[in-house]
Amino acid sequence: MVIDPSTTKYMIKAGIKADGIVEKSDVVGAIFGQTEGLLGDELDLRELQRSARVGRIEVELDSKAGKSHGTITLPTSLDKVETVILAAAFESIDRVGPCKATIEAIEVEDVRVARRKKVIERAKELLNKVLEEGKMGGESIADTVRQAVQVEEIISFGPDHCPSGPNIDKSDAIVIVEGRRDVLNLLKYGIKNVIAVGGTNIPKTVIDLTKERISTAFVDGDRGGTLILKELLQTADIDFVARAPQTREVEEIPQKLIMKALKNKIPAEQYAEMYDIKIEKSEDREKKEALLEENFEEKSEEKTERIKTRSDEPKEVKEKSISDEKQKNYAQMLNEISGSLKAVLFDKKGKELKKLPVRELTDELKKSDNISIVVFDGIITQRLLDIANNKSIKEIVGIKLGNVVKIPNSVKVLTKKDI
Repeated sequence: MVIDPSTTKYMIKAGIKADGIVEKSDVVGAIFGQTEGLLGDELDLRELQRSARVGRIEVELDSKAGKSHGTITLPTSLDKVETVILAAAFESIDRVGPCKATIEAIEVEDVRVARRKKVIERAKELLNKVLEEGKMGGESIADTVRQAVQVEEIISFGPDHCPSGPNIDKSDAIVIVEGRRDVLNLLKYGIKNVIAVGGTNIPKTVIDLTKERISTAFVDGDRGGTLILKELLQTADIDFVARAPQTREVEEIPQKLIMKALKNKIPAEQYAEMYDIKIEKSEDREKKEALLEENFEEKSEEKTERIKTRSDEPKEVKEKSISDEKQKNYAQMLNEISGSLKAVLFDKKGKELKKLPVRELTDELKKSDNISIVVFDGIITQRLLDIANNKSIKEIVGIKLGNVVKIPNSVKVLTKKDI
């Protein structure tokens, strides 16, 4: 009769060594034969098996170099004392079949303890799972829903199927990032006019978009980001450059760092000059810049003619003299701040108000009302001219003219080559 596993209390485990080749049946026969009458009728193995108080004796043997060794296991429903007596009785066996042998009781395992350990371990796993699921509070639910919406919002734009935000085809300005995850992160914070290039091989879809829109390249702060940026500057019509903090990636930075990076973007031409990157100008860009230069020269000539018409000869000579003097001063200022990325602000009387980094210039102009002249170590951009027009700034002096579409009549623009 086999013992019912549900009533098993202990498991006897013993090791056996025999000086010869023996079979399993030899070991079982030796155990029954040599323990018979040893422990009395109450612990006789045959009687215990008939009453299902012990189970079947399991033997695993391995033979090597003419000798046998293995393990013996025996389940019991006896109490602890009776079980250990039975285990000790195994050690009295000194012969198996025709061979000399030794049996050593290794352990008497409490099956209930082993089961209890399994129950505890499984309970721990289940508890951890429950606790992990329980961590999903209101914020996590909101994040989950937001991420689901982001995935729905992301689209494939153009013939190259570039991952993009839903507003990429409607917005006048676009943000160019590296990959799909960057797009998802920007969508998370409401920036929907974003498109990904997917590596250093810039898709034609993106190149064509940059010819029509104000384009900001927003790349990682690592070497990969630098390589993609170089490729973008050489193949596309990029207007501004923004970088994630050093060693950080656009896909993992939080909202505050994203907004800060985009706020501190700098003109592409200025970035290229700072890092000695040669920008291959496209035919469209060259035509655009040539047209701007033509318009600027025409406006300057018209203004000079108007001055001549309104003024008599002595006054005209005097104004020309003042203009020459001013230009010398501007040239000297530009030389002084060259390479420093600084801007110098003046009031209507030519008094210096403030010196500050170029990256803070647009913010300073927006909040100030008494600035009349700006001299700075950078590229004159459309955004800067628009702010100057709104704030009644009379003169802007910079290194060179950037990708400008319209120069306000109220703002005089001078570049390094003009002075």
